[in-house]
Amino acid sequence: MTEDVRMVDAVGMAQLVRRGDATPLELVTDAIARIERINPILNAVTRPLFDEARRAAAAVPRDAPLAGVPFLLKDLIAEQAGVPLTEGSDYLGNELVPERDSELVTRFRRAGLVVLGATSTPEFGILCTTEPRRFGACHNPWDIGRSTGGSSGGSAAAVASRMVAAAHANDGGGSIRIPASCCGLFGLKPTRGRISLAPVYGDVFTGLVTEHVVTVSVRDSAAILDAIAGAAPGDPFIIAPPERPYFAEVGGPCRPLRIGFSTRTPSGRQVHGDCVDAIRRTVELLEELDHEVEEAVPSFDAAAMGRAFALLWSAGVAWTLDHWGRRLGRNPREADVEPLTWELAARGRAVSAAEYLMAVEDLQSESRMIAAFFESRDLWLTPTLAEPPLRLGELTSPEDDVSAPVRRMGRFSPFTHLANLTGLPAMSVPLHWNSEGIPIGLHFMGAMGAEGTLFRLAGQLEQACPWVGRLPPVHA
Repeated sequence: MTEDVRMVDAVGMAQLVRRGDATPLELVTDAIARIERINPILNAVTRPLFDEARRAAAAVPRDAPLAGVPFLLKDLIAEQAGVPLTEGSDYLGNELVPERDSELVTRFRRAGLVVLGATSTPEFGILCTTEPRRFGACHNPWDIGRSTGGSSGGSAAAVASRMVAAAHANDGGGSIRIPASCCGLFGLKPTRGRISLAPVYGDVFTGLVTEHVVTVSVRDSAAILDAIAGAAPGDPFIIAPPERPYFAEVGGPCRPLRIGFSTRTPSGRQVHGDCVDAIRRTVELLEELDHEVEEAVPSFDAAAMGRAFALLWSAGVAWTLDHWGRRLGRNPREADVEPLTWELAARGRAVSAAEYLMAVEDLQSESRMIAAFFESRDLWLTPTLAEPPLRLGELTSPEDDVSAPVRRMGRFSPFTHLANLTGLPAMSVPLHWNSEGIPIGLHFMGAMGAEGTLFRLAGQLEQACPWVGRLPPVHA
């Protein structure tokens, strides 16, 4: 290879393979060397699969859309045949070994992506920081004393540091967009039903959870979504396919959009000054690009949405432990899981079926209010987070107040969960860094099925305010 592949995105790497300028094995060997150099600092990759990756690279079809591109899988939900899945928990340990790939992993491989290993996640993806007891803290490459966010923090750290150009992520309350913001990456949560969770799951937490990736470039996110989108037989949510490939949207003409923005949280709190500054600069940029921008927010009951989310999430944690108990053939003991997991599961088991369905009713009612906002506007802009990335340890449970991290998360990430509750698509775009050189993501949410609009705008913003060449202090 003649190019520095650190600065080549996934689409660019596949182009090298198709031109004959690189082989999949060369790309994989180079990525392995980067992981071996940088991972001891960041602790992002928890299970290397280097021998398997070398074998897979030798068999990659050269005509696959992302042939030979090195890739990492988050250690949550996505299952690989013969590879233990831990979900960041001592409870699963190395005991749960799937017999087949999930549909998503099959599609990743069919696209030509080569899996080099698994990335760290908080236990069962619960927290928006990646500091599981089992593997220890994952460090932010922009400041190793700060959190990567979560729950896709390992994937985000690996991509931001250029171990790989793209990595798997999933999102049940912001877990793609939060780490994308913390680590200076592009992260899009697709519309509910866009990506199948087959064969193990139909929906997770009543449709809160969806799959995708974190990437450096916008076009990588679009190309991978083209490769993995679409329903599988029996999926509970089916959404119409896009009019054209998402990859074609990136760099295409972006008509003037009507965009509402806010610097206050849904409960009315003012966000951190760095986030206000990021919104101000982004509004100026959007206006320069001829978009119509005004301060406006959807009309909905934020407290009701918060209560519904908390109830669904705690019930979901109880289900998670029961699900794995059934698959393992033994129920967890309190010592098997982290204190917060045990506490949330206990809360979830106290929820009645009627209370659960009432919460679903409430969130669906409020979702209609939010959806109405997009009848007169194309997008809603906020900071991705209400403050810069937290210091490691800020979301650790103290012995005398195990659930304290839940309240802290609500203040830190008051926006992202709304896209999960409504099923709407949303993205975090790395347009701003504060005076300390820490990334501050900007969050755009759109109407149902509006990924094309999001990709067109993201491509326009990427061209106007490039970020791909910006490297963190810790990089390969």
